[in-house]
Amino acid sequence: MSSVALEFEGVWKKFKKGEKHDSLRDLVPAIFRALISGNHREALKAREFWALKDVSFQIKRGEAVGIIGSNGSGKSTTLKLLSGILKSTKGEVKVNGKLSALIEVAAGFHPDLTGRENIYLNGVILGMRRPEIERKFDEIVEFSGLEDFIDTPVKRYSSGMYARLGFSVAAHVDPDILLVDEVLSVGDMSFQQRCMDKMQEKIRSDVAVIFVSHNLASVANLCNRAILLNKGSLVVDGPCEEAIEAYVKAMSNGTKSEAADEKIRIADVKFEAAVDQKSGMIAPHTRCELLVTFECQSPILPFNVGFIVRRTQDMSFCYVSTTEDLGHPLFELSPGERMAIRFGFDAHLTRGHYRVDLNVRNPNRPGFLLQSDGVANFTIHEQVTSRGLVDIGLKAMIYSVEAYDTAPILVKAG
Repeated sequence: MSSVALEFEGVWKKFKKGEKHDSLRDLVPAIFRALISGNHREALKAREFWALKDVSFQIKRGEAVGIIGSNGSGKSTTLKLLSGILKSTKGEVKVNGKLSALIEVAAGFHPDLTGRENIYLNGVILGMRRPEIERKFDEIVEFSGLEDFIDTPVKRYSSGMYARLGFSVAAHVDPDILLVDEVLSVGDMSFQQRCMDKMQEKIRSDVAVIFVSHNLASVANLCNRAILLNKGSLVVDGPCEEAIEAYVKAMSNGTKSEAADEKIRIADVKFEAAVDQKSGMIAPHTRCELLVTFECQSPILPFNVGFIVRRTQDMSFCYVSTTEDLGHPLFELSPGERMAIRFGFDAHLTRGHYRVDLNVRNPNRPGFLLQSDGVANFTIHEQVTSRGLVDIGLKAMIYSVEAYDTAPILVKAG
């Protein structure tokens, strides 16, 4: 069997915007209008658009690949082409092996049947044979955590219980290729972790997993490679960090400062740090400075300035503070006046892409006078691979012990 599980070869997909004619009553007037229109052919072309434009990629067995992008980028179209729901306009989609989809879990459940009966019903719909369902039944129930309710009609289940049982059945199908949508967010935190563990188990067993999601943290956690789509075109196909960084940078560049009444604005921003000339990145612990100039445009209440650092891979908060927290009194500006603030910080951060957000607010009033996301962006590069947010500068000093001594090797941090 080929090591390539899925392949897109120069795939194009065209759709038409406009009326949808589900009946003869709608279709006949539409045809008549088209015939009497002098430019009906040109109008038809104007309604056409390419959802995918010359997209090519391969996914191998045992590989987990995330597909990311903003709304309208072509993610759902790609998923439907892979699953065979749609056919490409041009190009070829090759699927080598048994394909299963974790998309609409519990879609085949009957509300009047019990959980037990729906496991058999949904399993058959997903392509499992009865002996296989019987063999995996206890494992499916245990995974769902619904042992006490398995003989209860599912119409009495909560939405979370319903989704958990559906995911549990679908997750125990044995495909060569698994398409996953946003379903990894079902259930509570404990169940979501079990879902992620189950996906990792599938990958280790040589299943190709394609994960389409807006949840960048889940994509980064599950996948080692990601494909970024934008307006139907493939922008990045590479390491997950690279694709996510490109996506967030593109989103940040399109972000504008938001102010309810434009009383204050950011007039200028300068970010300074010692950048590595080869990689264009900064090393952990580098001293960084951000100089921001604010301009008051109309009367404004006394305010502080909030400073936030977030890792763009998963939008985790790395640091949050305000000028007031740092010991500065509330600022007061009159219309036409400007004020510059220099923020200095040490980037004690692990490898990844980060952004700085700023906000202006009066602490005694709800809401913000100004919110500005991504006023500065920077990327940390390090040789040592580490997990987490903070680089604590960990070092290990190894002390030898006598061969007869049963004490373990001492590891001293510092």
